[in-house]
Amino acid sequence: MDITLLKTFLEVTATGSFVAASDRLYVTQSAVSLRIQRLEDSLGKPLFLRSKAGAELTPAGREFETYALSMIRMWEEARQQIAIPAGFTRSLTIGAQYSLWPRLGFRMLDGMQEAIPDLNLRAEIGMPDRLTRFLIEGTIQLGLLYMPQLRPGLAVEKVMEEDLVLVASWANPTLEMGGRYVFVDWGPEFVRAHALALPELTNPGMTLSLGAMAAEYIVNRRAAAYLPARYVKKYLDSGQLHLIPGAPVFPYPVWAIWREDLDSTILTAAHDVIERVGQNAETDGDRVLDTLRAISDFKEP
Repeated sequence: MDITLLKTFLEVTATGSFVAASDRLYVTQSAVSLRIQRLEDSLGKPLFLRSKAGAELTPAGREFETYALSMIRMWEEARQQIAIPAGFTRSLTIGAQYSLWPRLGFRMLDGMQEAIPDLNLRAEIGMPDRLTRFLIEGTIQLGLLYMPQLRPGLAVEKVMEEDLVLVASWANPTLEMGGRYVFVDWGPEFVRAHALALPELTNPGMTLSLGAMAAEYIVNRRAAAYLPARYVKKYLDSGQLHLIPGAPVFPYPVWAIWREDLDSTILTAAHDVIERVGQNAETDGDRVLDTLRAISDFKEP
């Protein structure tokens, strides 16, 4: 069975759309349709009911989904086990969003190396949709995300309380930013809270869906944006960014999500490492909030 066909089937299943699946897989819609057709021809049954509204699993498709997940998981386990280098007996692939690698993901790699010396480690980066797909398929076994999508076979736990703070690239900034504010889309909950707390900044004319990568944009221009307190600490310490007094703070927790079939020894070690690393990362964020409290009348939204 072609693994590519199985992954395409699961992507259409997850999105309910051939168009959305093609976007996520970075292929054309016709390529997705052809793959599904080949799969249906091999099985001798239609897997989706196609309509203008999207694609819905048929009874045969729902039954096949379980087998598709099992086959992909077995393939990933075999691929990773065979790739384990000499001197290592087990393997763990960790995935995280861009801004969660510094001060969190990298420290987790260090902690897992120390806890299990014979553990072969691999790191992946991606947005929540991509990382969730990798978890389902077994490409990664543990992920660090801001907005986890809980699916069957996956478990989730809060790692730490992150906070989004308003920072600017010029000294002594105020909430009167003169059209230099950049809106970073941190998801629907942030969008709603932001609209209530700062309605005058809802449509600033520039929106970035880049997460903490937006820091690089802000730092190199005369601009301001909401970014994770822990992530921007290094920029604050270096004087490249500055907190804006009186700006509301928005909570944005970090979550760990893992496969329920993860080796129990690895999972136990991961829990201990996550707890320790999360506490240290929260300390960095708390220092930023302490500074903000010191320069303004601190009020949470």
